Amino acid sequence: MAAFTTPPRAPMSARLSASHVLVTGAARGIGRAVAEEYARGWGEQDRSSPDGGTPTLVLTLVDRDAEPLTRTADELRERYGVRVTAQVLDLSETVAPAAAVTAAWETDGPLDVLVNAAGAYPSIDMLDVTAADWDRLFALNTRAPVLATAELGRRAIEAGRAASVVNISSGAALRSRPGGGPYAATKAALEMATRAAALELGPHGIRVNAVSPGFVPVDSDVNPVASEYAEIVSRNPLGRPGSPADIARAVRWIAGPEAEWITGEVLRVDGGSNAGAAHLPRLGPAPSWP
Repeated sequence: MAAFTTPPRAPMSARLSASHVLVTGAARGIGRAVAEEYARGWGEQDRSSPDGGTPTLVLTLVDRDAEPLTRTADELRERYGVRVTAQVLDLSETVAPAAAVTAAWETDGPLDVLVNAAGAYPSIDMLDVTAADWDRLFALNTRAPVLATAELGRRAIEAGRAASVVNISSGAALRSRPGGGPYAATKAALEMATRAAALELGPHGIRVNAVSPGFVPVDSDVNPVASEYAEIVSRNPLGRPGSPADIARAVRWIAGPEAEWITGEVLRVDGGSNAGAAHLPRLGPAPSWP
């Protein structure tokens, strides 16, 4: 029997030396943390190039809120010396997701990584949800990532390039909460869309995965989280809520070369919450077996 040999891999510095990353929802919260994780990582890596060139990192940041987006872009440029382009777009609009990818590709070159972090999580009871609520939420949380991924896929395939997509899902995709039904539905749909895209785009060298955060406190002008809720859901096996940086590190890893044989997966970064409910009481005393 012939021995199996692993194909050679390029050195890490060569594989990470140049990239273009697009992050949606980048003005604050998890999206901003993802952008900063890439900028920080670029600043820490060995950027020497065998051909004498100067490798670069280009960040394209997309958000609907101009002021915090501009502030984020300016801070990343100043702190890490990276090239940053900001796009002010409402991704719930039909043409906006594809337009974001198109503008990034044509302005700053081919995209290597797309991180779909934009989203909203309003509290809406199922008895009160309207058609407008439902459609708006799905447009932003599900349709926008799908359309952005499709546009990236078309361009990458035409150019003969590999690429990586990471969608930000939620533990709500597996279990809802009072007032969280519409939001949970968008994330459940996003996880299936992630698998479907991975199946179809994988043969072209395009990986599509999702990262599912547990409870991560972030600033939200749509649905601030009550302190009582935060206290309850923070009771996970690791004993603390997550941070945007926790999620950002997972995003960068699964999008990067160390995860090159992973696609169609949902990486749950939740402090162990998905393992069970540690805060519930025991059912009863230990059994006394005969």
